[in-house]
Amino acid sequence: MEKFDLLEGIVAPLDRSNVDTDAIIPKQFLKSIRRTGFGPNLFDEWRYLDRGEPGQECANRPLNPDFVLNQPRYQGATILLARANFGCGSSREHAPWAMQQYGFRAVIAPSFGDIFYNNALQNGLLPVVLAEAEVDALFARATGDEPLRLAIDLEAQRVTTADGALALHFDIAPFRKYCLLNGLDDIALTLRKADQIRAFESAHLRAFPWLSQARPAS
Repeated sequence: MEKFDLLEGIVAPLDRSNVDTDAIIPKQFLKSIRRTGFGPNLFDEWRYLDRGEPGQECANRPLNPDFVLNQPRYQGATILLARANFGCGSSREHAPWAMQQYGFRAVIAPSFGDIFYNNALQNGLLPVVLAEAEVDALFARATGDEPLRLAIDLEAQRVTTADGALALHFDIAPFRKYCLLNGLDDIALTLRKADQIRAFESAHLRAFPWLSQARPAS
């Protein structure tokens, strides 16, 4: 997965609590496990005025002008700002896939659904937990006259406004921080021990050679 160290970008404020994974990526889009092509359907029921279907061309679909991601000032946003319990609901890994493929690298909220939080970390999407008062302060800035730009420094575990007026600390498990900084998902972590795995397999087959014998055709 892509490494995460320092992110500087525009913030899109999604002023809703309890945003569940069915709102993030509706259930009809879960048929595919290719891990690609989900970005156009992120928040599908809120972004568009019609019902989206798998394989549908989204470029000409009618947009909901009141939805935050359709407003010109938030185009190109790479940080989503949300309210409490973001990502609650079912365990679909498609939710962080859709967010990343739209262009988000991080999401800030007072709390997250546990499964979404872990799925996000496994896929290189950084979930940042801040206190509700801190999130309130960011919302006030993000909905002001100018778009809010933030810098998220994972190494320092700090979120900073472009003008330096706010510098907010966040916590993250050391192991997850290490994986994000180095771009390591579970598969990549396992492959770092490929030599030891091959050595074990060779020794195991020497000790139990019958394991390598082909089974007779039935």
